[in-house]
Amino acid sequence: MRWLLAFGAMALGIFFIDRALKELFLQGLFIDSKCITLGYVLNEGVAFSLLSSLGPWLKWILLGLIGALSLYLFKEGTFQRHPLLTGALMGAALGNLYDRFFHGGVIDYFYWHCGFDFAVFNFADVVIDLCVLFLVYFHLKKEGRVAQG
Repeated sequence: MRWLLAFGAMALGIFFIDRALKELFLQGLFIDSKCITLGYVLNEGVAFSLLSSLGPWLKWILLGLIGALSLYLFKEGTFQRHPLLTGALMGAALGNLYDRFFHGGVIDYFYWHCGFDFAVFNFADVVIDLCVLFLVYFHLKKEGRVAQG
């Protein structure tokens, strides 16, 4: 059960870091530079504002997807094998889901606009992307599809 403690601690830690950062921008923090703008943006969709037309249904769909993914990862033993990674993923996912239920969309604040425009995103988005990347890597490594070297 040591994995459960590691999972829970990581999930709570990521969730509260995410909430603290978002609160800074809700309180009005704004920084603009040549390449980066840090400021509050409410994203009512998912990546690149996709699916925003689903309105309030989107949060319930995402809640169901997070629940289904959690059941799958638990059944496959991924939580037990990678408790810090899955804890970080869960904490970040719940951070963005919290925004959807209490703010009507995800609070984004990091906007890169140097050389090319990129989507506005937040800490939880980065954590989710990195966790998914590592989970895919570990899965492929386990399957023998990643070259050893």
